[in-house]
Amino acid sequence: MPVIVVANPKGGVGKSTLATNIAGMLARAGRAVMLGDADRQQSARQWLALRPAAAPRIRGWEETDHRDIVRPPKGTTDVVLDTPAGLHGKRLDAVLRIAERLLVPLQPSLFDIQATHGFLAALREHPRAAAIRIGLVGMRVREHTRANEQLHQYLATLAVPVVAWLRDTQNYVQLAARGLTLWDVAPGRVERDLEQWLPLKEWIES
Repeated sequence: MPVIVVANPKGGVGKSTLATNIAGMLARAGRAVMLGDADRQQSARQWLALRPAAAPRIRGWEETDHRDIVRPPKGTTDVVLDTPAGLHGKRLDAVLRIAERLLVPLQPSLFDIQATHGFLAALREHPRAAAIRIGLVGMRVREHTRANEQLHQYLATLAVPVVAWLRDTQNYVQLAARGLTLWDVAPGRVERDLEQWLPLKEWIES
């Protein structure tokens, strides 16, 4: 069963936005998706509670245990796991034990770059690192800004591939407030965003 983990020890980088939209993309494709939430704030679980019944179904954990990673419901074909800020130690070990792919979102800021640099260094030292496919996702990117240029320069120095660059737009905020994703509305409304997701979709499906 494919397990996609979205992780970065820094808070506010866009983990829940990325995780919920990945789950929405897979659900729209007809997959039996579970969106797990290892964060005590339970942002993804709260988002699922807002999701309209008419939208493609995304399942959550039937019960939550913050000490361990809970098994998905029967019939699940894909798992997307949202993770908390400050992920390290035993919690990180538990997540990496089940991860097949790991996406690390970060925004164009010095603090995001510093946190991500340390996290990638920790991942390289982990015994499971060689078995996990790791990719980076630029979040809330604004073209033609100094911060965006600095982020591109930093990521170009890494051996980890940048899977996608996602722009700074209110589409994600407005859809999340209704329990929706880019794949739950008319494509014409979010055409530019769907185009940015194409390489990420290919990375997940490959």
